[in-house]
Amino acid sequence: MADLTQDEWVSKLQEDDNAVILDVRTEEEVEEGYIPNSINIDIYKGQEFINELDKLDKSKNYYVYCRSGNRSGQACALMNNMGFQEAYNLLGGFNEWEGEVAE
Repeated sequence: MADLTQDEWVSKLQEDDNAVILDVRTEEEVEEGYIPNSINIDIYKGQEFINELDKLDKSKNYYVYCRSGNRSGQACALMNNMGFQEAYNLLGGFNEWEGEVAE
């Protein structure tokens, strides 16, 4: 797992043709806006979250974010334990996101 600043996260993401953006916030938080092309799996769903992660392609590179960077850090650590090779945490999360936002 790597904690990346927004600039690092965005530049790495733009160069990565094997990238998946993963939003681990709640549905209510997602309704307030999200990073385009992201998939949402709520980390608060416990075992269901783990079951959904299990369905993902472990050969992809995951760019993970939440509201502040805390839950996404936990998600990245969990993903590494589950065999995901590349999981990047967005420091500061969506609160500090300055890029494009979808609604």
